[in-house]
Amino acid sequence: MSRLVAAGRTAGIVGAWVGVATAGAAVGFAAERYVMGRSLKQDDPYADEPFGSLRGAARTVVTDDGVALHVEVDDAAEALDRGAPTLVFCHGFALTMDAWHFQRRDLRGSARLVFWDQRGHGRSGPLPDDTELSFRRLGTDLGQLIDEVVPQGPIVLIGHSMGGMTLQALAEERPELFGRRIVGAALIATSGQKLDVSGLGLPGYLGRLAGRAAPAAVSILARKPELVERGRKMGSDLAYVLTRRYAFAEGGSPKLVEFTAIMNAAVPIDVVARFFPLFGELDAAEAVPVLAKIPVLVIGGERDQMTPVQHSRDLADTLVDVEYIEATDAGHMVLLERHEMVTEALRTLVERTRRGGRPRRLSSRIASVRRRRPDRPAAGREVSGADESRKGQGERRKR
Repeated sequence: MSRLVAAGRTAGIVGAWVGVATAGAAVGFAAERYVMGRSLKQDDPYADEPFGSLRGAARTVVTDDGVALHVEVDDAAEALDRGAPTLVFCHGFALTMDAWHFQRRDLRGSARLVFWDQRGHGRSGPLPDDTELSFRRLGTDLGQLIDEVVPQGPIVLIGHSMGGMTLQALAEERPELFGRRIVGAALIATSGQKLDVSGLGLPGYLGRLAGRAAPAAVSILARKPELVERGRKMGSDLAYVLTRRYAFAEGGSPKLVEFTAIMNAAVPIDVVARFFPLFGELDAAEAVPVLAKIPVLVIGGERDQMTPVQHSRDLADTLVDVEYIEATDAGHMVLLERHEMVTEALRTLVERTRRGGRPRRLSSRIASVRRRRPDRPAAGREVSGADESRKGQGERRKR
């Protein structure tokens, strides 16, 4: 066996772990391999949910280094007339704007909604070879999107995982926007500090082995991505199991895992390889005093294997006007697993930005609730404060 083939196999194995450990979903498979042969649970409330079907008015924002960012806008003229802020959603690594499916479905008509695919992801253009990739670069992308798509009026920024890191990068890059244009922010299953990617989230011996192999494997992935594409497809069943294990809490919906996997499978392996080192270098400390100007919502999943829940707690502890919510029965993909809670918390945040008031610090741990398909809200439902049902879901206290 040649050294090149052996290296390719090693990169394929580690490449799958890289995607799982940092993206919240496995990158090492083609979705159709398990979709065709695996039946979903009969009681899965999301078995018939039309994931990926929500589309808006498409726009293209070309960045200063030539990347075409795909943007979609769900307009709500009446909401803008009422002074409601525009909500800008930033997705995580190896996902797409479709990760916000439930929030988009349930908030449509209540506010102007803006979704975009990060560079190298979804329908956006590929990563340029001659541009250094960094969180600062991602923050610049977000700033240029705001300048072109939301040139006036108040904004609430919402970021999941890498999207939250992008949001913080914008705060460091353009602090003058916060408080003046950006009136609120939500940081969901994210971090402001470097992640430990040395063991790729694996336990014991596997973690130590992967930690030693990762630097060389990621280098191979960046130079020769074609070596591992076959390995990604061959590992589909294992990757499905890993996605369930590392991106979701135990007992979650198979359809949600499938949905996450389909988004993830479309991300080129060279994109994974180029983004991966960023997470071990993250330091967004300079964003904290900027975010202190506005109300912030922080949500963490207690069973998050990608961005440890302690990172969400640490973020909340540094902020002045903050609501922290911790879902005890959710992992990294809390925006899907506990979408009702996340959407309701966003409504509360938006209402707070409109109502104003003195800074406050709130904290909640929300326990398991009965998993069922919620009634869909009527189109045009106004973004409003939280309803009383949330108070019974967990312990809430002022800090």
